[in-house]
Amino acid sequence: MRVLVTAGNTQAPLDRVRCVTNIFTGRTGGQIAAAAADRGHAVTLLTSHPEAVAPPAAGWRAQTYRTFDDLAALMAAEVAGGAYDAVVHSAAVSDYLVAGVFARGPDGGMADAASGKVRSTHPELWVKMTPAPKLVDRVRTDWRFRGVLVKFKLEVGPTQSELLPIAERSRVHSGADLMCANTLDGMHDWAVIGAGPGGYEWLRRADLADRLLDAVELINRGRA
Repeated sequence: MRVLVTAGNTQAPLDRVRCVTNIFTGRTGGQIAAAAADRGHAVTLLTSHPEAVAPPAAGWRAQTYRTFDDLAALMAAEVAGGAYDAVVHSAAVSDYLVAGVFARGPDGGMADAASGKVRSTHPELWVKMTPAPKLVDRVRTDWRFRGVLVKFKLEVGPTQSELLPIAERSRVHSGADLMCANTLDGMHDWAVIGAGPGGYEWLRRADLADRLLDAVELINRGRA
């Protein structure tokens, strides 16, 4: 198989030196990419943290990104033109993009404060953020991918039983074949993978890469 894996996180720049991001480094995606390469698959890894993964081996190509726009451009080029059999979208993509940083001016109105670098002398700042498009939702639509699509979802708050219907609704919404889901509290210990009501499997975090690839390979063989 030819496999595309996205990993890491996107940055939403506040100015030329500061950004809004999240805590994820792409280690999970890197592990999946490494396991896929070990199985003999041709792997492309898109990651924001190449230092978090092993050096690419034979059959493994890595490209780096930083911002949402960087990742969107890479995915558009790779998914639409890469003839991949599977896309594993594990990157933690920003839900919101920074649309401006503002400070109160002398007249009481709001003025742009992000020219080059936000000064440290403002008594307070307002950051305007707007929803980011869901890249995983573009895989089937804009980029017309027809191979195996794996979506990842992390939730904060729900119980394990509450997580399953949330995961399944999200999978169906994006047209993904498989969903991998977990919670912030349990992300180092367990995950669920699967599809369809009653079709999810709980597994140890250490087994995630291999069990996920088993499922992807099974679906791909069924479509051959």
